[in-house]
Amino acid sequence: MSEIRVERLTKRFNETAALDAVSLEFAAGSFTALLGPSGCGKTTMLRLIAGFEAPSEGRVLFGDELMADPQQQVPPEARGVGVVFQSYALWPHMDVAENVAYPLRARHVKRGEIAGRVGAVLDIVGLNGFESRRIEELSGGQRQRVALARCLVADAKIILFDEPLANLDMHLRSSMVDAFRDIHRRTGATIVYVTHDQAEALALADRVAIMSEGKVLQAAAPQEVYRAPANATVAGFVGRGSIVAGLAIDHAEGSATVDIAGHRLMVRSAGTSAGPVKILLRPEALRISPEGMPATVLDSIYRGPVHEVRLALPMLPGQDPGQELLIDSTEAIAVGQRVHLTVSDAWIIPGA
Repeated sequence: MSEIRVERLTKRFNETAALDAVSLEFAAGSFTALLGPSGCGKTTMLRLIAGFEAPSEGRVLFGDELMADPQQQVPPEARGVGVVFQSYALWPHMDVAENVAYPLRARHVKRGEIAGRVGAVLDIVGLNGFESRRIEELSGGQRQRVALARCLVADAKIILFDEPLANLDMHLRSSMVDAFRDIHRRTGATIVYVTHDQAEALALADRVAIMSEGKVLQAAAPQEVYRAPANATVAGFVGRGSIVAGLAIDHAEGSATVDIAGHRLMVRSAGTSAGPVKILLRPEALRISPEGMPATVLDSIYRGPVHEVRLALPMLPGQDPGQELLIDSTEAIAVGQRVHLTVSDAWIIPGA
């Protein structure tokens, strides 16, 4: 079985809980990104799944088979898991084919079978014809592909990625994102992907688990995490956006009427009562128009295709002072200019 389940999984280092009673399921064939800042517990989760660490509490299961709890642990080499590290972990004295073939030789696979399997996985990762290349002759992206091929040749049904693109430049990262997506489609492996880069997580995964201080704050499809964050921490971490104060006036199924700086509009909601609320506004949902929510331009930065414009909302009695918004404009806007905004989408942040 390639389904993974962690149940109330806890890992302590001395008195610090790096992972705190986390329960999460990884469906067979799924691609889950563990996303969060440094120290949030995502790499600890990966190491517990791989078997490099033992849990302080809770357990890890593959299907219905127990892999680890505080009393017993299946060793990493017996779990059938492939791990792709940030550092590649390749043997410098071996060529590409020898590196990829290493897991097969360790399992005493027949020599005649090894060459065929190595050639097949090198073709999958786009390195056909690189069999005799030395590791030092490869680019960073090519080395990462060799590390991935080594997982695939061992027929791993579970592949764990630990910040695999952190050492690559922007263009190589983009090409490797495409490669990882293609390999997931081809192999159907269950993939757990640790990253602090939200663009990678949203582009690659069919589910994103946002982590903070050893806990999972939200685990959902990328679109849901972006459009409907579960709390203010997730809203502030994923994507660009502004969290502003407003007043909920009335609500219906999945929506509510709110007042922001004296301007009323309909927003999406998971259910809220009348009163103060916090509202997430994304730049792409805001447009300058002849009428709408009033604002004053504070700053404008050219970002290539657009100008990122920072605006201040008017201060009204009883509402938070100094509230700001970000919008993207195709044209430069003068600092100090007064404008109006239309809002095509907004979200009331639960519990904020």
